[in-house]
Amino acid sequence: MKTSALLLALSISIFANFSLRASADSTAGLILSTKCQGRYNINIWQNYNSGELLYRATSPNGNLSLGKGTKQATEGVRVYKFRSGIYEYWVWDGTLDNAQSGTLEVYKNNRILMKQACRKS
Repeated sequence: MKTSALLLALSISIFANFSLRASADSTAGLILSTKCQGRYNINIWQNYNSGELLYRATSPNGNLSLGKGTKQATEGVRVYKFRSGIYEYWVWDGTLDNAQSGTLEVYKNNRILMKQACRKS
């Protein structure tokens, strides 16, 4: 798990510096705000006009801002997915047992690097 956390930290730092910034302002509304283990704070925004989903994450390893996300419902639980190169970030909005909890999952080349428990804030 330590290797996974290190890889995630590096990827977040790299992408935070080189990613195109998707903007969230008065044209977007906050649809999900979570606090996850490891001091990851995740906000999902949706643009009022275009419907585009935007991902904002802050952590001790840096900040990450992504756009062009997708939303799916799986067994009554929503999952928001965002891609940046070979990395995917999935934010689960609730669980079957608890609507106030969720999960952050990070994948590299379709292999899971990290999974953190979250709670809505």
